Amino acid sequence: MYGEEKSDSLIVAAKQANNPKGAESVERRSGAKGNAEQPHMRRTQSRESMSQRLSRVREAAKQRKKERFTALFHLLTVEALEAAFLSLSRKAAAGVDGIRWMDYAGNMKNNITDLHRRLHQGSYRAQPGRRHYIPKADGKQRPLGIASLEDKIVQYALVKILNAVYENDFMGFSYGFRPGRSQHDALDALATGLVRTNVNWVLDADISQFFDRVSHEWLIRFTEHRIGDRRVIRLMRSSHDR
Repeated sequence: MYGEEKSDSLIVAAKQANNPKGAESVERRSGAKGNAEQPHMRRTQSRESMSQRLSRVREAAKQRKKERFTALFHLLTVEALEAAFLSLSRKAAAGVDGIRWMDYAGNMKNNITDLHRRLHQGSYRAQPGRRHYIPKADGKQRPLGIASLEDKIVQYALVKILNAVYENDFMGFSYGFRPGRSQHDALDALATGLVRTNVNWVLDADISQFFDRVSHEWLIRFTEHRIGDRRVIRLMRSSHDR
């Protein structure tokens, strides 16, 4: 979504198993809020790498598909934010803050530490996106919202956490905006399906101006089926409100 304008690249078990030792903090939908194991888990996670923490979230999401995760915000660590920053395009256009990747990289450690502090103290505020228009094949223009650099960092880090939950829920035929998948993979799957099965017709459909008209409120409500961490939800709302 961030352009040069280039991109920087959202079965119910019959019986729920007991939480395995060390599983990510979750909340049953019909149960009481909170989790008595949460302090212990945070001490455990302080000794783990980010990949290990996300692996624990992924495994918990896979095993318990009807539970809500109530403790995810603390996974927005300095390590996670640094990894997000290093994953961004170095040539991407700047947002309203005017800061480019190389500008931020000059003092990365201090910048990321300060961003982490503001996130966890509640003083971080997402900035409005810079509007940019690119031409379409039909002669019209497609609007793009270019986020500020720190907003890109936070969004990328948060997406990594949400992916650990939702990649277990998505269907195999879903290809849009998923890690390790692209439109080319979708076309390959379609071609394979056409060859292997008896197909009489193909429907090519497009929703006009979908991203401009999609209800962010309903997207967040849908997210809340699995995400019960209020700080994560507030962060998502603050980004959408910009």
